[in-house]
Amino acid sequence: MSAHSAEVKRMTTHTIQEMKNRGEKISCLTAYDYSMAGIVDAAGVELILVGDSASNVMAGHETTLPITIDQMIYHATSVVRAVKRALVVVDLPFGSYQGNSREALSSAIRIMKESGAHAVKLEGGLEIKDSVIRILSAGVPVMGHLGLTPQSIYKFGTYTVRAKEEDEAQKLVDDAKMLEEIGCFSVVLEKIPSKLTKIVSESINIPTIGIGAGPHADGQILVLHDLLGINKAFKPRFLRRYADLDTIMTDAISNYITDVKSNSFPSEKESY
Repeated sequence: MSAHSAEVKRMTTHTIQEMKNRGEKISCLTAYDYSMAGIVDAAGVELILVGDSASNVMAGHETTLPITIDQMIYHATSVVRAVKRALVVVDLPFGSYQGNSREALSSAIRIMKESGAHAVKLEGGLEIKDSVIRILSAGVPVMGHLGLTPQSIYKFGTYTVRAKEEDEAQKLVDDAKMLEEIGCFSVVLEKIPSKLTKIVSESINIPTIGIGAGPHADGQILVLHDLLGINKAFKPRFLRRYADLDTIMTDAISNYITDVKSNSFPSEKESY
């Protein structure tokens, strides 16, 4: 096998599981479009989530609830076209799977067939068990999502840390075990106490992916635009910014405007 072909070997649910088995951390990021997905994939992350956070990041909505399955398929299709290596997981949007397992299966099949993605993600535990089972029965890999579940924000009424109380923490552990038992390949743990993440990660064999859940998860995920400092208004405790692209991009655009107005762009060399 050539070095090039080795570099582009596809990540799968199996290779993600192997990473947990050998104690190697899993890096995950969101992406919503072709250009950014290509950069993220080439940088080497193992898993790309086409998150329903596109509702906030790309469309400017206050919550993830408004985004539709057609819009999720559009974003997923754009991402899949760019990705050569990473495992691509797509969120099932609000209203496409809750309370109706047949609709859940239909939604998952649409995403897989129309976008070419590799797996879907659903928020919730016992309450969505039937939907998860039906999707898995069709051979579609499923990633779970427990803790803070943004699609239920109006139920919670806040984005504060979840599962701090014993009852809720125990339910989360039970839900994680249930998701593993019925066949999920991984589970996202969002905004829960670090100690609880450790308990869950040691209680199940499938990989846990944390966001605002401390260092004990088997992998970590962030929203790409937050990591890059494009969205500077969002400043949660768990976020580490690795760049300040808001400033870099603003300066670049300001310089372009200046050059246009001073007639220094385009120059003779930049003209035909």
